[in-house]
Amino acid sequence: MLSYMLNLIMLFYCKLSHLHLISTLGQKLNLFIFKKTIMRNTFIKSALWISILFLILPGCAPIVLTGVGVGAGAGALMVEDRRSSGTYIEDESIELKTSRRIGEQLGDKVHINVISFNRNVLLTGEVPDEATKVEVAKLAMSIENVQNIANEVIIAPKSSLASRSNDTLITSKVKARFVNNKVFQVNHVKVITENGVVYLLGLVSRKEGDAATRIASTTESVRKVVKVFEYLD
Repeated sequence: MLSYMLNLIMLFYCKLSHLHLISTLGQKLNLFIFKKTIMRNTFIKSALWISILFLILPGCAPIVLTGVGVGAGAGALMVEDRRSSGTYIEDESIELKTSRRIGEQLGDKVHINVISFNRNVLLTGEVPDEATKVEVAKLAMSIENVQNIANEVIIAPKSSLASRSNDTLITSKVKARFVNNKVFQVNHVKVITENGVVYLLGLVSRKEGDAATRIASTTESVRKVVKVFEYLD
């Protein structure tokens, strides 16, 4: 019932474009909650919905929810992630907002991947010239709460579907080797591949970062490894 009422409020008071963004975030949020095995806790899900509203819908009226156990349950969401629950959701919001803004401004003449981790944004992909590369970084930096930009975009034709499929395969191989090596907790390192180049992100110790780099660099078909870590030590 509570979720239904929240949806009604958003329907009447928020713009259509915002609703599309909420829908996409909602899908990711539900998947994340499922992974943490607390999907049945309506109060927690509702509290996280409200967090999203405050992050991305400044034009909507604020909604306040009170309930017993919300704080304790929400903390359980991030047991396996070194980011706080608020930062995790904010990273998802930053990715969606940045991708949308780049798409609106530059259209299909560019291919850009946006990854946000702890409010630090990694940009990869292809653009036609240096001026466009600079513009992409400016657009990303204009998004609220973005702290830093790692602009790894290259000046080249847009990658082919075959190339992107191969990148997906490489990412899967790297992650599988992380699991098999059991040197660190796998979800502490995020893996992104573009044109055979593997980018590693995360909040890690230097030992964990070195291990992840070694494993990734010795994985089949990897041309290069770029570290975009934040170190804890």
